[in-house]
Amino acid sequence: MKVVLFCGGYGLRMRSGTSDDIPKPMAMVGPRPLIWHVMRYYAHFGHTEFILCLGYGAHHIKNFFLTYEETTSNDFVMRNGRAELLSTDIADWTITFAQTGIESPIGERLRRVRHHLDGDEMFLANYADVLTDAPLPEMIENFARRDAGASMMVVPPQSSFHCVDLGEDGLVGGITAVSELPLWENGGYFVLRQEVFDHIPENGDLVADGCAQLAKRGRLVAHQHRGFWKPTDTVKERAALDTAYARGDRPWAVWERDAARVGTA
Repeated sequence: MKVVLFCGGYGLRMRSGTSDDIPKPMAMVGPRPLIWHVMRYYAHFGHTEFILCLGYGAHHIKNFFLTYEETTSNDFVMRNGRAELLSTDIADWTITFAQTGIESPIGERLRRVRHHLDGDEMFLANYADVLTDAPLPEMIENFARRDAGASMMVVPPQSSFHCVDLGEDGLVGGITAVSELPLWENGGYFVLRQEVFDHIPENGDLVADGCAQLAKRGRLVAHQHRGFWKPTDTVKERAALDTAYARGDRPWAVWERDAARVGTA
């Protein structure tokens, strides 16, 4: 299935005060940017046709792939002064680079790449800045057998804050961690059918317009995931992932996990 990645936003909360124009999906986690980790996740499950919805800082993303160095993350042998790769990351990937506007909301970005989907009834979509170990095949299979226009992965609230139950007299009746409330939030991983385009107006949003309208019609399903899921909305969150990567704690790298299982079988 084709994978649409939204990677054209400003990522203002990721800024560290510098004046650079690096888009959020190009923030580094280990030796590779966020967008690589997301794409590597999809490729591990056999989905290697990517459509990148570019906008702000597009030249950084283009340049990364145009000058991609396989030896950074693959073993190789030096022979007669030349590197012979023992494995590759992106050799079998097809990547479409589509400029979808600097200010375009996500729904409009999706509308502008619709022709690149070649009429495929089902396709995948992602914000390109969230890492997870969610079982993608299960997510797709569950949606494929449902009569629905879209599937949204949902996760428990990530906030570390607490909600306070107040009585009319100002006395606190209870305190509950947000993560323990019976609530779910958008996890940023979507399986979509062409039907979603019927509900996204010009300059509309994928969730607020497309998914909301499908929900009203009983055409939106949720895939609940309680496993690993981490956003990178801030410098702190990106740094935490980078630190975890350095110490070998990277559950989102399902390709490494499955390779290790094969090696020990």
